Amino acid sequence: MDKYPDQKRAVQYLHPPIDPFDQRMVDVGQGHHIYVEQCGNPRGIPVVVLHGGPGGGCSPAMRRYFDPRVYRVVLFDQRGCGRSRPHASVKDNTTWHLVDDIERIRVVLGIDRWIAFGGSWGATLALVYAQAHPDRVMRLVLRGVFLATQAELDWFYGGGAGRFWPEQWARFVAPIPEAERHDLIAAYHRRLFSGNMGEEVRYARAWSHWENALASIHSNGQAGEGPPDYARAFARLENHYFHNKAFLERDGQILADMSRISHIPGVIVQGRYDMICPPVSAWRLNELWPAGRLKMVRNAGHALSEPGISAELVREMDALAEELA
Repeated sequence: MDKYPDQKRAVQYLHPPIDPFDQRMVDVGQGHHIYVEQCGNPRGIPVVVLHGGPGGGCSPAMRRYFDPRVYRVVLFDQRGCGRSRPHASVKDNTTWHLVDDIERIRVVLGIDRWIAFGGSWGATLALVYAQAHPDRVMRLVLRGVFLATQAELDWFYGGGAGRFWPEQWARFVAPIPEAERHDLIAAYHRRLFSGNMGEEVRYARAWSHWENALASIHSNGQAGEGPPDYARAFARLENHYFHNKAFLERDGQILADMSRISHIPGVIVQGRYDMICPPVSAWRLNELWPAGRLKMVRNAGHALSEPGISAELVREMDALAEELA
């Protein structure tokens, strides 16, 4: 979701490009090896970056939201995507495996407590991780909140967002027979896991296009075709998680468990016109989070690369650096 025309304007708010000082593969068990990198100040304030999707992977641009003189930035590709292996695998790949992976990385790197920074699905994972390990999270910085509720899935895959983007919705549902359109997540699931590589890639591109076309407020409804292996991993992982309700025990679990982390300070940066993760989720979260603040960004959608979103996130991280340094 970082490859939009507005990105050229967003980069003016970011810190300069930086290379990692550490790159490694971490064996997290069940045959999975996770790509992990560190950049910035090795003795700085630790922050773990949780990417979206599931299945989106990290990008070099994600390093640039943090002052490298102050922060020790840890980025990793979640199971099955990016440089982690096996690629596009959903075996032993659940929310709780990812929570365990975050803890494994923290222990391996010798970090006591850190900031959890995540957007979209990364915000979901940051919240679930914090609720499981509240003593290990010093701050939460969230963007484009997704709470993994049935209502949110119904909005995006049940026709809600399609009322604003009817032409793209028609393109998304077109490959699915009418008899199966009552449950598009299940219909795509059957095709993304058919075992036929050509079919999986074809439906993966359709699945990915629907999301990418709506990510930016500046979108004209078009989305570039990414590499087939990326689209397949992204679509399979995202569909796998949504087909299984993000592996949460009950609908609305994150909001129900906010008392566990209500004391942890944090901020939500939310685009006012987010079509993928509507602002009502961020608002409801903020209502149950006494130590949290909600920054609603006008004229912004969902994408991390939107100028208003990038500017606000960098502003928040710079202010936090001054507070914690």
